[in-house]
Amino acid sequence: AVGLSYLNKSVFERLGVNMLWYNITDWLGIWAIAAAFAFAVMGFVQLIKRKSLLKVDKEILALGILYIAIIGLYVLFEQVIVNYRPIIMPGHTKPEASFPSSHTMLVYTIMGSTALILGKYVKNDKLCRAMQTVCVIIIAVTVIGRLISGVHWFTDILGALLISTTFLALFSKAVE
Repeated sequence: AVGLSYLNKSVFERLGVNMLWYNITDWLGIWAIAAAFAFAVMGFVQLIKRKSLLKVDKEILALGILYIAIIGLYVLFEQVIVNYRPIIMPGHTKPEASFPSSHTMLVYTIMGSTALILGKYVKNDKLCRAMQTVCVIIIAVTVIGRLISGVHWFTDILGALLISTTFLALFSKAVE
């Protein structure tokens, strides 16, 4: 037993593998990418209209920095492998990197940051709250779904949550 391997093994053995949840969370990831794309387009439109990067909303600029940081971490952890998936994925012949869960990290960071700044861009309070609720539901279903899919260790999910929470706290301070 090394580190948290006993905990990881226990959780994995209790939950098993469920590829349906893997596929569901993959689709939820597309919603997160769509949200990021929408903000990127919004920033690009502001840049064209305002003719200066410094005149783009600070929230949009902060999102750009946040997204670059998360992509950078994703690339780093694909090269510096901390842990491998508990299973070899269908269609693959060797194990893949699994720490942190990049899917969890991306969805939590993108949807969390979206929920934080929606109030600036959606003026209807009921619509804004509804959209924020959808963001939180997507995060929750992704986190739980990735865990019960069995394609990540418990610590992969926990690591992604800690990294994303840190980035979201920094993002929140940056846009205050």
